[in-house]
Amino acid sequence: MATLFVRHQVADYADWRGVYDGFAPRQKALGVQANAVYQAVDNPNDITVTHEFATLEAARAFAGSSELRAAMHDAGVQGAPTVWFTERS
Repeated sequence: MATLFVRHQVADYADWRGVYDGFAPRQKALGVQANAVYQAVDNPNDITVTHEFATLEAARAFAGSSELRAAMHDAGVQGAPTVWFTERS
């Protein structure tokens, strides 16, 4: 099991959430098995998202997909996200 963590700033959480939720079918098609969204307590536009995958390769492929980049752009992500991968041990 591999987990992709993505932290980014968004222009408006409600707008971002609408795009994120609409992208859910593509997430599943691209291998996402589970996900969670977290907002920073002091800034609701500071978002951390986790996505779980069967393999690290699937997580890396998802993170590098042009579909994900387009969805993040459409959702109002500001600046470059912080991305990291973990594997359950």
